[in-house]
Amino acid sequence: MSSSEASSSRAPSPSHEPKVTDEARAASPPIVPVVDPNVTFSSLGLIDPLVQACTQLNFTRPTPIQAAAIPPALEGKDVIGLAETGSGKTAAFALPILQKLWDDPKPFFCVVLAPTRELAYQISQQFEALGSTIGVRCAVLIGGVKMVPQAVALSKRPHIIVATPGRLQDHLENTKGFSLRGLKYLVMDEADRLLDLDFGPIIDKLLKVIPRERTTMLFSATMTTKVGKLQRTSLRNPIKVEVSSKYQTVSTLLQSYVLTPAILKEPQLVHILTTVSGLSTIVFVRTIHDATKLTLSLRHLGFPAIPLHGDISQDKRLGAITRFKAERGGILVATDVASRGLDLPKVDAVVNYDLPTNSKDYIHRVGRTARAGRAGKAISIVTQYDVELLQRIEHVIGKKLDAYEETSREEVEMLRERVGEAVRASTLEMKETDGRGGRMQGGRGRKRAREGAREAMDRDDDAVEAGMPRFKKPKARR
Repeated sequence: MSSSEASSSRAPSPSHEPKVTDEARAASPPIVPVVDPNVTFSSLGLIDPLVQACTQLNFTRPTPIQAAAIPPALEGKDVIGLAETGSGKTAAFALPILQKLWDDPKPFFCVVLAPTRELAYQISQQFEALGSTIGVRCAVLIGGVKMVPQAVALSKRPHIIVATPGRLQDHLENTKGFSLRGLKYLVMDEADRLLDLDFGPIIDKLLKVIPRERTTMLFSATMTTKVGKLQRTSLRNPIKVEVSSKYQTVSTLLQSYVLTPAILKEPQLVHILTTVSGLSTIVFVRTIHDATKLTLSLRHLGFPAIPLHGDISQDKRLGAITRFKAERGGILVATDVASRGLDLPKVDAVVNYDLPTNSKDYIHRVGRTARAGRAGKAISIVTQYDVELLQRIEHVIGKKLDAYEETSREEVEMLRERVGEAVRASTLEMKETDGRGGRMQGGRGRKRAREGAREAMDRDDDAVEAGMPRFKKPKARR
């Protein structure tokens, strides 16, 4: 079956995405209309030092979510912000918090909760950049690194703490002299993802030890039932800012798919990477094992591939992101660790080697490119087993993907033997590394299994396929 035949014969299937109950809708406050797009940061009420910082970062005009969320936040109101990925949500909550900090400078002024470690680092960097003119101090509390350096950072009494929930709870229980009794602001970024990862019980504990008299901001891509429940329990008469009311992708993104037999999946990827040669590209896979194997295979073929997944130490993960940003035409082979929150401004293309099982994850993946008005392309490899997943994605985003024209079956077949040799070499290399006690797949994973339940949640959700259930191993009989 050709790609064009597949496109014409496919009909949208029912969506399997989470829905909002009538109760959650009834509890939602009115939607704030989007303001005049010609508004400036000064006209929003921001002080000159923050306007200057925005200018230095080339923020020429507020995005719709910033223009709608900043004024009520400056008035001290609780805010729920709903907007698609790449819309500037971080600055939407960071700027009003920094202005309030300027008026009333105090340590431990704000806590921002994030679902993943890379996103926590990125939020901290954004706060430091926007607050460079007022001398803001930030601390990042995440799993995967030692607690002692983080405790030292807390002893310096930073203004802003950006944390994953499990590690923040660990410090509250184990770091002497650290408390959040004077907290003024609580932000939950990517709240839908925080709750998808079952951080709910920890967040409930955190809400009990921080002041009730605080300002809370909740930012999310979607208003799921879990987010609606969290809104009712932790926010007071919030203003709801909804720039996007449905799942969508930006208009500057060219989205396409290529239908290929599963046996030709690797050669098809190599051919696509050849056609986008010279472009900075992220290749998304489903599991850690696939990321490792594919990276080695591409390196055997001469591609500058860099892996990024949850089984790599935190320092190496940050190093991988830095290398990818600095290398023109680089290839980042990543699990869904990289699908949310990471601001990689010069990504030209995204290739879905594996389609995600959740359509929402597709939107976040392709949102790594075509950011801030730039153009980008997203190409998805679809095998005979993935047609239903593609139908779900098309149903959710409200459009059919185009067939990728820059490929042919004959050209892919010509690559089959050479790519097969590279795959076999990478498989052998992985076995040899694992046999020497290496950390390709099992070493760090077994160590993580011995760590506490919080640390297990504070890893990223790529150790198993996203959206798939986790089963505890039965205890061996003696």
